[in-house]
Amino acid sequence: MTRYTIVVERRAEDDLNEVVEYIAAHDSAERAVEVATKIERSFAALETSPNRGAHPKELLDYGNRDFREIYFKPYRIIYRVWERKVVIVLIADGRRDMRALLTRRLLGA
Repeated sequence: MTRYTIVVERRAEDDLNEVVEYIAAHDSAERAVEVATKIERSFAALETSPNRGAHPKELLDYGNRDFREIYFKPYRIIYRVWERKVVIVLIADGRRDMRALLTRRLLGA
């Protein structure tokens, strides 16, 4: 079985830290750690099946099929598969304006 290396970009690490800080402030530190652990497990599973995620619909509207996504609801984990790597590029609450976020962060518009 082919294994891919999981790489988390700095901005995605910052995204996860923001999620943790928000949950800790509005719920509890224990819940924040639990959510972070589950998000990390979600993307760690991509090590053996990186192409299982769907292409984000907001990017398909632009004809962009470079990125994929998986969910740990309500969080969306956006990544790209490159060579033998899965590169996590964004972790965001899916209730946000994802079209604007994805366009700005991933397409540079």
